[in-house]
Amino acid sequence: MMTKRSSITRAFSSPGKYIQGPGELDRLTEHTEKFGENVFALIDPYFYESMSKKLEKQYNNSDSFIETEEFGGEISEAEIERLTELARKKDFDVVLGIGGGKTLDTIKVVGNNIDAKIVIIPTAASTDAPTSALSVIYTEEGVHSHEIFFESNPDLVLLDTEIVAKAPVKLLIAGIGDALATYFEARANEEANSNNLVGDGYKRTLTAQAIAELAYNTLLEEGVKAKLAAEAGVCTEALENVIEANTLLSGLGFESTGVAGAHAIHDAFTILDDCHDLYHGEKVAFGTICQLVLENRSKSEIKKVIEFCQEIGLPTTLKDMGITEDVKTKIKAVSEEVINSPLIDSEPFEVSTEQVLGAILTADALGKHFKDQK
Repeated sequence: MMTKRSSITRAFSSPGKYIQGPGELDRLTEHTEKFGENVFALIDPYFYESMSKKLEKQYNNSDSFIETEEFGGEISEAEIERLTELARKKDFDVVLGIGGGKTLDTIKVVGNNIDAKIVIIPTAASTDAPTSALSVIYTEEGVHSHEIFFESNPDLVLLDTEIVAKAPVKLLIAGIGDALATYFEARANEEANSNNLVGDGYKRTLTAQAIAELAYNTLLEEGVKAKLAAEAGVCTEALENVIEANTLLSGLGFESTGVAGAHAIHDAFTILDDCHDLYHGEKVAFGTICQLVLENRSKSEIKKVIEFCQEIGLPTTLKDMGITEDVKTKIKAVSEEVINSPLIDSEPFEVSTEQVLGAILTADALGKHFKDQK
């Protein structure tokens, strides 16, 4: 018989190990050999050909074996089933994903399905997904479907910052947008006294709250410098710090404190075809502004966030989000979708469709207002 857990029990979750630095991909065999000799690698289609050759050459000169597979592009149930069947055909000790957030979330599911060690290798600092024990599932059409939660986090998260620094700058900006939400969603969860995303939900640790706030402060201090370094294709200390903020600080922060309005609004915007060309973090950034308006935070705080987004290049208006026609009809549909999300329950008050509608339209107006002031 299981003993009932206290309602005030705290928990913090993290990957087994996090390694970040230049040239780390060239040492991949040294890292994976600690987990086993047979490796299945899922690689983003954007650079499958070059990366698969690089890995095969590296593993041919080692005592390990690697088999590579190209990711189909969408983390849908069908793609997960296809890859799980492939991975089950051989006795793989290790699965690794190389690429963006959807590639990495997919390999987490596959690794858990076949009970293998999981190595996550982001090629851009575009989301905070790499460190977490969850995967976000979409339909074949790219509409948010549901989440899958795992018993444990990835065994290793490895970032080669030489590769990350050369990724499209827009991906770094998207990662900043995703990480921007972490502190504000942590604060909402703290005020609501809700549970985090560790296991079946615990209270937050002081550590997690501090990490979430550090992510925000790092972005404000280093974000613009990091963007300029990335545009120059060089990896400076500021870029290293923002890569860590986007990936580790935000990843640990969101999972161990919880998400709220910003991600509920992001998920709702995925129902609109207008937004399908936007990255996850771009939608989250606008969702963060909407959340701050919804919570009626101070004008100075909202102004700081909007101006930061505009300086970095993140959406602050519905036009930036690609929504220019039938605006009120579309935003009403989005608002209704937000209310259906369990994430909105992490706000410290009961939220109505009308409140969300008002917050989104006001966020749009504020974005225009601060643009006009420039």
